[in-house]
Amino acid sequence: MVYPAWIMNMRRKTLNFFNRHSVPRWTVFLVDASVVFFAFIVAYVLRFNFDLPEDREHIFIYQALIATAVYAGFGLVFKSYSGLLRHTTLTDITLVFVVTTCSVIVLVILSSLNQWLRWVAILAIPQSILLIHYVAVSLFLFFGRILIKLIFLFATGTVRNKKRVLIYGAGELGFVVKRVVLSDPRYGFHVSGFIDDDRSLQGKKINGINVYGPSILSPEFIEKNKIESLIIAIKSLSVDRKSSIIRSSVNLGLEVLDTPEVDKWVAGQLRMPQFKRVDLEDLLGRKPIKLNIGLIKKGLEDKTILITGAAGSIGSEIARQMTSFQCDRVLLVDQAETPLFYIQNELREKFLDIRFQILPADVTNASRMEQIFSEHGPDIVFHAAAYKHVSLMEENPHEAIRVNVGGTKVMTDLAIKYEVEKFVMISTDKSVNPSSVMGASKRLCEKVVQASARKEGHNTQFIITRFGNVIGSNGSVIPIFSRQIENGGPVTVTHPEVYRYFMTIPEACQLVLEAGFMGQGGEIFVFDMGQQVKIADLARAMIKLSGFIPDKDIQIVYTGLRPGEKLYEELLTDSEKTIPTHHEKIKIAQVEEIDGEIVLEHIDWLLRDLYTLCSCEVVQAIKDLIPEYQTTNGKFREVHSKSHK
Repeated sequence: MVYPAWIMNMRRKTLNFFNRHSVPRWTVFLVDASVVFFAFIVAYVLRFNFDLPEDREHIFIYQALIATAVYAGFGLVFKSYSGLLRHTTLTDITLVFVVTTCSVIVLVILSSLNQWLRWVAILAIPQSILLIHYVAVSLFLFFGRILIKLIFLFATGTVRNKKRVLIYGAGELGFVVKRVVLSDPRYGFHVSGFIDDDRSLQGKKINGINVYGPSILSPEFIEKNKIESLIIAIKSLSVDRKSSIIRSSVNLGLEVLDTPEVDKWVAGQLRMPQFKRVDLEDLLGRKPIKLNIGLIKKGLEDKTILITGAAGSIGSEIARQMTSFQCDRVLLVDQAETPLFYIQNELREKFLDIRFQILPADVTNASRMEQIFSEHGPDIVFHAAAYKHVSLMEENPHEAIRVNVGGTKVMTDLAIKYEVEKFVMISTDKSVNPSSVMGASKRLCEKVVQASARKEGHNTQFIITRFGNVIGSNGSVIPIFSRQIENGGPVTVTHPEVYRYFMTIPEACQLVLEAGFMGQGGEIFVFDMGQQVKIADLARAMIKLSGFIPDKDIQIVYTGLRPGEKLYEELLTDSEKTIPTHHEKIKIAQVEEIDGEIVLEHIDWLLRDLYTLCSCEVVQAIKDLIPEYQTTNGKFREVHSKSHK
C-alpha cells in the first residue's frame, strides 16, 4: 500500500524519536504511580457524583497516597515498570494486572479490617471506590502501554529496508531472541517465522509468528518470503546438527547469526551486538576435544616449560593453554621481536599471569640456546619453531635446512645434555611423501628427533606430533581469503581440486599436550583430522559467510599449483600404519626403522657444508636422505634424473 508523503514523513519523525529516546525505568515507575494517584481521585469524584461529603474533603488525598503506596510497593515487587513500553508483550500486561489485583485485594482487606476494628478514619475507604479505582487504573496502565506500542508499530511498520529473519528454535531462548531482535529498530529485523525440530510445535504460532519445520529451508520458501538471515537460538544442538543447519543456510545465501551462551550475556541481558556471524569452525562442525586433564596436569605441575616458536600460531596457543595448569615457569623463545611483545602483553593483561618469561632468541644459535638451557634448566620443551611457507622455502632451500633441521638438531642436543624430561616436536602432514622443500625439511626434523631418541645414555623422552593445517594460523589460506574478501576479491585458489586437512588452533594444541604426556619416547603421534576439505569449497563458504555471492559479488580465480604443492596431503606414507591409543583422535604411526647414527652423520655434514652447495645440490642431499621425496618444482627436475640413474 502506498501512503501519502505527509504520513511517511510523520512515521520517519516518530521512528527517529524512538531511536533517540528510551524512557528510563524509574520514569515509567513514577508515571505509573502518578496514574494510580490521579485515578484514585477520579474514582472518588465519580463515586460521590462530583459532590464530596464534608467529612471526606480533608482525607481523600491521604487515602489516594495510601493507595498509591500499596500499588507502588507491588510494582516494585513484580517490576511491572521494567519492560520496554514500545515492545509491550502479554507478559508485561499480565504483570500490570497482577500488580493492580494484588493491590486492590490488600486495600479491600485493610478497609474491611478498619471497619471491624475501627482503627483510624483514614483507612475507611469505601470498597466501591476501590473497585472503580481498580478498573480505571488497570485500563489506564493497559491502554497506555498498548498505545505506545501501536505508535511504535506505526513508525516502523513500513520501513522498506527491513531484513526478514528466521529464528531456529521456538523454545524459551527463541522467544528471548525474538524480543531482542525486535527491540532495536536500528538493526531493522522482521521476524518471519520460527523453525523447530519439535513436531508438536510445527504449524502453531508464537505471538502471532508461524512455527515451521526444518524443511522450509528451501530455495522456494527463501525466495518467496525474501528471507535474508537466520538466527540459531537453541541450546541443545549437537555439533553435527548445527553444522548441517549452517551449511544448508549458507548454501541458500542466508546470513547466519549465532546466539551466545547465556553466561556470556552482558549483565545477564542479551543485546543485538552480542549476536555473531557463524564462523568457519561452526561450518566445519568440529567436535570439542576431550582431554585427560589429570594426566596433563600431573605432567606440567611445578615444571619449567620452554616453548620455541612461541610467537607463532601454535607456540602462542600452547602458551595460552599453559595458563590453565600449575607449571612453575614458562619460557617463550622466538626470534620475532614484535609478535613476542604482543603475546607478552596478552598473557599479562588478559590472563594476569606473571610466570611467563620472554626470551628473544634464534633456535639455530647454539650458544644463545645453551645459555638459556644452562640458566633456566627447562624440564619440558615444546619445539614449534620452523619456517613453514611452502612457496617461500622452495625459493630458499638453504634456509629451510638451516632453520628447520639445524634448529631441531640444536634443540635435541641440548635437551639430552641438560637432561630435559620431555621433548615434543610439532611436525606437519607435509612431511609425509614430501613434494616440497619445506615438507622434506620437516621429515628430516622428524628423523633428527627419532635418531636422538635412539641414542643411549639419556632419559629424555622424544615425542613427535604430526597434523595438518590449522584454521587461522599466520599466513595460512583462511586469513588470506578473509583479506581478499574484505578487499572485494578476487579470491585466489591454486587449483579447483586441491584438498587439505584442517584443525582449529586450540584443538591442535590440546592434542599436542595430550600426546606429549601420553608418549613414552620415540613415538610419532598422528592426529585424526577428519575429512579433507576442498579449498575451492572453502573459498565459496567463506564468501557466503561474509554475505556475498561467489562468482557474482566476489570472483574466485584459479592461479595454478605453486612449486612444491600437492593436490592432496597425507598423514601417513604408504609403508606406515597406525595403532590406536586411549584417545580416539590420536594414533601412533608405525614408521620405518632408521639408523640414527648414519642419519645424524649425514645431517651434520649437510649443515656444516650447507652454504657451499647450490640449491640443486641441497635438494639432492635431501633426496639422498629421504628417498620418497618427489619434488614438483621444475627447477629441481635434474635431481630426479640423477636419482634415477
